[in-house]
Amino acid sequence: MPNIQEMTTKDGKRFYKIRVSRGRGKSYLSTRWYPPEGWSQKAIERELAKQAAEFERKAQAGEIVSREERAEAIRQQAIEQAKIKTLKQYGEGVFMPAKAVTMSENGRSTYQGILDKWIYPALGDFKLPEITPAEISALLLSMQAAGKAQATCVKAYTVLKSLFKMAYITDLIDRDPMGKVERPKPRKDELKKPTEAESYTAGELKYILDCLQHEPLKWQAYMSLLIDTGLRRGEACGLKWEYVDLDAGRITVAGNLCYTPAKGVYLDTPKSGKTRTVDIAPGVVSLLRQLRQEQAAGGLSPYVFNQDGSPAPMHPQSPTRYMKRFAKRYGVADLHPHKLRHSFASVAIINGADVASVSEKLGHSDKAVTLRMYTHADEESVKRAGDIFREALEAAGDSE
Repeated sequence: MPNIQEMTTKDGKRFYKIRVSRGRGKSYLSTRWYPPEGWSQKAIERELAKQAAEFERKAQAGEIVSREERAEAIRQQAIEQAKIKTLKQYGEGVFMPAKAVTMSENGRSTYQGILDKWIYPALGDFKLPEITPAEISALLLSMQAAGKAQATCVKAYTVLKSLFKMAYITDLIDRDPMGKVERPKPRKDELKKPTEAESYTAGELKYILDCLQHEPLKWQAYMSLLIDTGLRRGEACGLKWEYVDLDAGRITVAGNLCYTPAKGVYLDTPKSGKTRTVDIAPGVVSLLRQLRQEQAAGGLSPYVFNQDGSPAPMHPQSPTRYMKRFAKRYGVADLHPHKLRHSFASVAIINGADVASVSEKLGHSDKAVTLRMYTHADEESVKRAGDIFREALEAAGDSE
């Protein structure tokens, strides 16, 4: 049974240390859980019990290991490297097992797909030390010639760069060929394509909300929630009723529903690894109340957005498919879940919200991510920046 101890950080923040025994001959494993602000003690104890049980399960299943065990695994991998000759052997025997420790399941699945579809067929049987920059460049160019989008070619470039870097750092190869391979650039036909705006304006979002009134209640609630909070697609799909406080008008984001072909649908932690609590608009509260009543009539699901006729959560790819149909019906350009997330941030920042608050609500671990991904200047915001500057000068003159 896990040992739980309440502790505080140097700056006075409360957390709980969860310690698990794995039996004779194995070291203890521990982790920390920080309760969200505003939670009652009863809610904290309930969630703490879940966190402790899940941590113990992962520890007993070997999904979590100690630093010493990780170091030993790396040492064993190094021993195996001496037996490896081809890129595919290295990818399967060392590179992907190492990535599985540090990457999310979704990221690992993406890497594996690129390796299986493009890299192994072209370079898999080549001896790793003998692969040249020219051969790698030829692979990337062949992908572009086959009509693959630049983003796909860049992913292949990224996987190869990571693979050869690992091989070079561990002295399996004495040179890194990726140093002489150019990152793929867009094809001419890709440059000519008109680029869609990364986000909608407040007026465009209002039009989407008006159109939603003609849609099923589940989709009204789902899309309104995304527009109002900037939640990720999987965070909304993974939302459970136990984390919805309709009286207080807020939800706690504690999970992220994901899908990979290898693992299927599974509930993961939020992308940042931390839970967060966000407020929701009265209109969204009203829709969620109606949805709860409608869902209860057919048997309540633990999930807010469940499959029709089943308590199972809605598939995390369903919203993307639905929004494509919605966009066609109402003439909305380039509608997808992540664009609604961009729109929340852009509209909020353009209209005066501070970046730190927007970053917190979006669940970014680094405010620089919010700035880099969402802050953009349009004609209105550029003019407002000039007006603010001029008003500051006038105010300074009036005070003299």
